[in-house]
Amino acid sequence: MVIVEAPGTKVCYQSTPQLACKLEEPTGSAGWNMTTQTQRFELNNGSVVQLNQTCATSIYQSCIGVTLKVVTGIWEGTYECGFTIGSIRHTGRTFLSVALLPDTITMSTMPLTMDCSKSPQSVNITASVIIPASSKSYDISWSYNGSATNYTAVQNTTSKGYVNYTFTPTIPCTKGSGTYVNITFKNDVNQMKSAQINIPVINANDIVCNQIILNGDTWPETPAGETVIIRTCPPGRVGYKSRTCIGPAWQDVFSSCVSEELDKVSNAAQAFLKGLGATPEVAKNIFEGLKNSSTLSSGSGESIADVSASIGVLNMMAKASNTTVLGEDIFPDFVSAASNMLNGTWNGVNDTVRYNMSSNYLNSVEGLVKNIKVNQSNGVNSTNLDLTFCRSHDCNVSVFDIGVNMNKTNGILKTVAVKNLMSKLNNSFNGAKPDRTDLILSATLDNNNDSTRRIRLDFPSGKTNPTQPHCVFWNPTGNEWSDEGCNISISDENHTVCECNHLTAFSVLMSKNDGRKTDPTLELISNIGLGVSICSLVIFLIIESLVWSAVVKTNLSHFRHTAIVNIATFLLLADCSFLASSNPETLSDSWCLVLTICKHLFYLAMFCWMLCLSIMLVHQLIFVFSPLRKRVFMFLSSILGYVCPILMVGSSYVYYKYTNQNYHDPKTCWLVYVKLLVGSMHAFLLPVGTIVLANLFSMVVVIVTLMKTSVPDSSKADDKETAKGILKVVIVLTPVFGVTWIVGFIQLIMSDSPMYNVIAYIFTILNTFQGFFILITGCFAEQKVREELFKLITGKSKGNDSTKKFTSTTYTKDH
Repeated sequence: MVIVEAPGTKVCYQSTPQLACKLEEPTGSAGWNMTTQTQRFELNNGSVVQLNQTCATSIYQSCIGVTLKVVTGIWEGTYECGFTIGSIRHTGRTFLSVALLPDTITMSTMPLTMDCSKSPQSVNITASVIIPASSKSYDISWSYNGSATNYTAVQNTTSKGYVNYTFTPTIPCTKGSGTYVNITFKNDVNQMKSAQINIPVINANDIVCNQIILNGDTWPETPAGETVIIRTCPPGRVGYKSRTCIGPAWQDVFSSCVSEELDKVSNAAQAFLKGLGATPEVAKNIFEGLKNSSTLSSGSGESIADVSASIGVLNMMAKASNTTVLGEDIFPDFVSAASNMLNGTWNGVNDTVRYNMSSNYLNSVEGLVKNIKVNQSNGVNSTNLDLTFCRSHDCNVSVFDIGVNMNKTNGILKTVAVKNLMSKLNNSFNGAKPDRTDLILSATLDNNNDSTRRIRLDFPSGKTNPTQPHCVFWNPTGNEWSDEGCNISISDENHTVCECNHLTAFSVLMSKNDGRKTDPTLELISNIGLGVSICSLVIFLIIESLVWSAVVKTNLSHFRHTAIVNIATFLLLADCSFLASSNPETLSDSWCLVLTICKHLFYLAMFCWMLCLSIMLVHQLIFVFSPLRKRVFMFLSSILGYVCPILMVGSSYVYYKYTNQNYHDPKTCWLVYVKLLVGSMHAFLLPVGTIVLANLFSMVVVIVTLMKTSVPDSSKADDKETAKGILKVVIVLTPVFGVTWIVGFIQLIMSDSPMYNVIAYIFTILNTFQGFFILITGCFAEQKVREELFKLITGKSKGNDSTKKFTSTTYTKDH
């Protein structure tokens, strides 16, 4: 005799009841079925159903239990368990009663918005609620704006298995507070379930989108920032449409109206995932219905709502395949349906939605291919998918012209190549948007116990321009491409060969030659140059501190030395930050970001002070009779040299953070360059380029002016010598800084040129030895500095000008 253990009373909504079926004799098989008023389902493991076959005891040698997690109304019915011994089947039945509440509550209002700008007193609203029809009745109460008063006067109608309730309150206009209507259902065990709908309110002087009629739908006057929903769809479709007002313009209509047939397939997939009727036969019907729906959709024009719903079905079936065995007979319908989904462009949604859809699609296809059991099939192909299986130890197959090679001891290698998906994915990589190939290959290994796996992939390139390939795989955790565990074996104009030590979805991204292999000679030159530069700058700053009081006798010399000391200081800080970030792989992302900001700031500050020096010299030579006062120079140069770089770096960081773009590249600890005028690198290149051009222009102006200017009076001898010194320094320093970075710009533009390496060497040598050039031109090439330095070292002035010494001594005594 079969013993059925079940709850003796009605179970609560969303509770977790347990049932058990026991028999004293040992049996060969056992199972559960559930019957409602209209349908009969076989129960299998799923997100709700959990079967237990380990409950047998010495008395009851056969036992099968079932746990239902978070039951809703669809789980009320008659449960039948059965044991099979040979041709004899022993069965038992019980009825599970659930204290029901509506599984879905759909609310709408008429009108869709409240206009309180013309009728400031109150507005009449009709709120409607649709729920699935039920044999049970509920206590229903309404309220609005959180009022304590509950209104129970409702009107309901029944149609096509649904019940419609309405509520018609007169809602007063209250400026500054949100308006909403709430409905609460209470069942016979006092459990409650509520739903709420917000009603946009138009107040006087609000920015609004005007009422418009589009394709038969009336979109009412709506305040900026609000979204209205119309729950009507064309014949043969179910769902809703929404539209957002960004004020005073409407955004495009977003349609979530899917075909009725696809909606039935989606409901069946939901039940399958829960474990309700999760059998191979039902799975085959679901994929057949999905194929037919996707064929109809692609034939009548792209519907992004249908594509999204179809991807949802794939996703649910992929999750279900983790617990339910799916046979190879579903492959033809599955591949056809998945291929049809890629026929359109998916342009009916924004980038974020499209990226999520494409990622879910790829993960679902990969999960299904991995979990579906293969016996005799060798593969299936379609327009956008090519699926192949390999059972031999040395697999060497081709899918959509992608060569796949892998050695294994056992198991089945499953490979599927996908077309027309790469353009829909988020193809950013290392902070950039590189070019891409058109193919993705997913490889999975079934029934294999190899501890190490290595796969070789030969992607056709189709590229004629020199580009840097990246072998990447799709990381489902972060929904992004990664190159971890993959490297390039061969790359030329015709193909790229990748070798990876794991299996997943692979592709190739093609970027400009920013991924060149590091030249050891360039690295050596760079390190030596930076070391020499840092030492030179330290020596220069020490010398400047020692001779400062002796060499800044005039305002002009004070201006010049102030600027050059700031240039040297910021260049020293920038070089130190550069060295600290020379091995980005050893740094955390936080430190990498800090060092990127430091380099950005210090280099910009150095160039801003170089601009100060140029501007000061031009002013002194052109406006001879209006010299700059020290206070004015220090104020203006502080603004330009300190405040401006901070504002530029801060604003660029905030901008890229706010727009969800990458400010820095963790692999280089420097700014990101995507393409011309795209990427945070331009927050550095544009101001530096402007300053370099200004410096070169200043140098030309200075040379032309001095060529036309007569020799200064003897009383102006010190200023004359200082002006010559500044001219000498500017003539030397401006080409050094300007030409260096002009060469850098040329290097960036000509990254595909055969001359790239030559330009790279020139830029590296000039750029890394800048500190040394400053020491030479700012110290040893400056006569006053040399004389004062000689005096400090030897204790006497350079030369034997006794008259000069006597005069100085006599002046001191007299004084």
